[in-house]
Amino acid sequence: MQLNTHTWGEGDRTALLIHGIMADHRAWRTVGPALAGKGYRVIAVDLRGHGLSGRADSYTPEDFADDLVETLPAGAELAVGHSLGGLVLSLAVDRLRPARAVYSDPAWHLELPGGAGPEVFAQFKSLPRQHIAGLNPRWDEADVDIEVATLALWDEASALGLAGLRDRDLLPAKPVVPSLVQLADPSMLINEERAELLRGRGFDVRTVKGAGHTIQRDDFDGFMSSLDGWI
Repeated sequence: MQLNTHTWGEGDRTALLIHGIMADHRAWRTVGPALAGKGYRVIAVDLRGHGLSGRADSYTPEDFADDLVETLPAGAELAVGHSLGGLVLSLAVDRLRPARAVYSDPAWHLELPGGAGPEVFAQFKSLPRQHIAGLNPRWDEADVDIEVATLALWDEASALGLAGLRDRDLLPAKPVVPSLVQLADPSMLINEERAELLRGRGFDVRTVKGAGHTIQRDDFDGFMSSLDGWI
């Protein structure tokens, strides 16, 4: 599927941004312009079932990954994937071949508190604005407004399609390209044992102290600082 994209900047270097579940390219509203200011042409996608991209009958990680390969240019200088976007990037990275990859709190272990799986996110479709704000007390008002708007566009079947991944070990065996794993504090998806496994497999692993799962919205400065040497 050809995905909807949004571009910031006209730099000589290319950066790719892949959002997490329930979001769209607007989740990068601060990161996109910041990277453009560093000389990148920044391309952010809306995954299938999200934003202005098409809906589908199938929402497997492989479907999402194939869409990235169909839509995005290979050989970018940088690719960043958050949560589901991190999982999907890891499945497409051997074909996209960016010079560097950043996996921001990636969904490589899909078991949530209470033993819930990704299908629980379908319930978020109808959350009122005040509930979203309460769950994300460090977000700017603009990010809360964007989340309300993106939930309205989101096809919640995309969460149900990931239910079979619950409690599977999806950690990559090795980095295909030089790779940073950026973690929330604490991460619900990558605990310290898994973080050590990733370090042993050749990944650089950094934690953004005090940040929640959507790191760039919780602590934009911390998000950007943790990318030192990677951008």
